[in-house]
Amino acid sequence: MTVSHLQRLVAVMDQLRSPGGCVWDAEQTHESLLKFLLEESYEYIEAVETNDREAMREELGDVLLQVYFHARMAQEHPTEPFSIEDVAESVAEKLIRRHPHVFGDVKVSSSDEVLENWEALKAAEKGRTSAVDGVPLTQPALALVAKLLYRAEKNKLNLTLPQRIDIPTRATEEAVGEVLLATIAWAMEHGVDPEGALRRSARGLMAEIAKLESAVG
Repeated sequence: MTVSHLQRLVAVMDQLRSPGGCVWDAEQTHESLLKFLLEESYEYIEAVETNDREAMREELGDVLLQVYFHARMAQEHPTEPFSIEDVAESVAEKLIRRHPHVFGDVKVSSSDEVLENWEALKAAEKGRTSAVDGVPLTQPALALVAKLLYRAEKNKLNLTLPQRIDIPTRATEEAVGEVLLATIAWAMEHGVDPEGALRRSARGLMAEIAKLESAVG
């Protein structure tokens, strides 16, 4: 029987983590690998945004490695172990539950209804009673605000948000926060991902810096 590359990756990770394998890999913990998970995710995002297909393939592999690495370590837990097979089983079952319009008899007429059903099912499964339940506060502030605005909209909550984006003369923490909040809300109202928009501007800024540096050199 031919072994799939996914199965081969399981075997490779097992050998690296087992006695006689790699010393560095054996020393890692879920906590020590978190920075790599973030780095690889950001590198994949950059590959997508620059439409670099070769980099996308490589960076997506690095993200997959992090999933397999964490799953392999999880097998070693003394009381609550789980494997990559358990992870795959859980996510497959979740996808089936969250897509009743595909795997059941629920009817939808738009992608908006799909998202509404997803959020409702997710809230019911996790026993959430608030729109902010489950929103990770450790994510970057821009993404956090965008997520909170999204949750409020999906839960039909009418927030009182600053409407003006005028830049105040004096920069205080409160004034800057209001300007940023109004800007993020304005972007989302018009279907623009504020995080992606800011990264695009950052790339333009990097290009401008490089241009100035080359002129000086």
